Amino acid sequence: MDGKVDLHIHSNKSTDGDFSVYHILHLAKKDGFRAVSITDHDTVAAYPQAIEVGKSLGVEVIAGVELTTLQGSREFHLLLPFVNWKDKRITRIIQEIGRRRIQEARERVKKLQQLGFDISWEEVRKKSGPHPPLGVTIAQILLQKAEKKKEHPLQVYLQGKDQIFAPYRFYQDYFMEGKPAHVLKRNVKLLDLLEEVSQAGGVPVLAHPGAYFQQATKDDLLLLKEKGLQGLEVYTSYHDPQQTTFYKGIAEKLDLVSTAGSDFHGKIKPHIPFGCLNEGNYEMVQELKKRRP
Repeated sequence: MDGKVDLHIHSNKSTDGDFSVYHILHLAKKDGFRAVSITDHDTVAAYPQAIEVGKSLGVEVIAGVELTTLQGSREFHLLLPFVNWKDKRITRIIQEIGRRRIQEARERVKKLQQLGFDISWEEVRKKSGPHPPLGVTIAQILLQKAEKKKEHPLQVYLQGKDQIFAPYRFYQDYFMEGKPAHVLKRNVKLLDLLEEVSQAGGVPVLAHPGAYFQQATKDDLLLLKEKGLQGLEVYTSYHDPQQTTFYKGIAEKLDLVSTAGSDFHGKIKPHIPFGCLNEGNYEMVQELKKRRP
């Protein structure tokens, strides 16, 4: 069906987002989007404002959220288009995820301090505001300090054409399993969530399955499908053409709705400008609506 869509956008309600709901929806209107979903990290704070602004502009806003979960030892991100953001179950899930992520962030900061980095929990909380700090948010704080000191050990991340990926390179070098500031992840288990979130109106869609920290396999997706997964973010800024083809094939075989989401954030992902994804179409929205509980 006609009409561009983007089902994975972050506002400044996310710890690492920059643009207000108002700004995002005006961009969506300007760029000719028929529908978008604001899917902030572990919060539905963009609602109901996003829906109200969308109505005033003639842009359909699909309520959503991106939940941080665990599948085995890997962090998997679950999108919930059409979530009932007022449902008490969603509130409870978000609160529990937040509690666990704050504990994880505290431990990361402590390990960085032990490694000799100049960082405090107070400045991390100030940077993240009311939301649990992400690993890339912690990285941003350190990299901003490095920008001011020529002899800073993190200057290596700020040189060359890949410097726009600096927070993510730091994350991979320090926070991934086996790295010096790695801590045990305590996120809620994805398998435990799948049935519960669908009861709150959401249609479970796995975000960016090929992301470096996820690397979802066919076996992973078979299991998640059995537990209630309904969609797969095939078209995303994380995937190269080969990954897109791979996950599109799996989605077709498992009867999962193929979705498109740019994962737009703003400054922290300057390589992902608003409206950069062209594969999203309104048929995806229609197919997701058919899967609503």
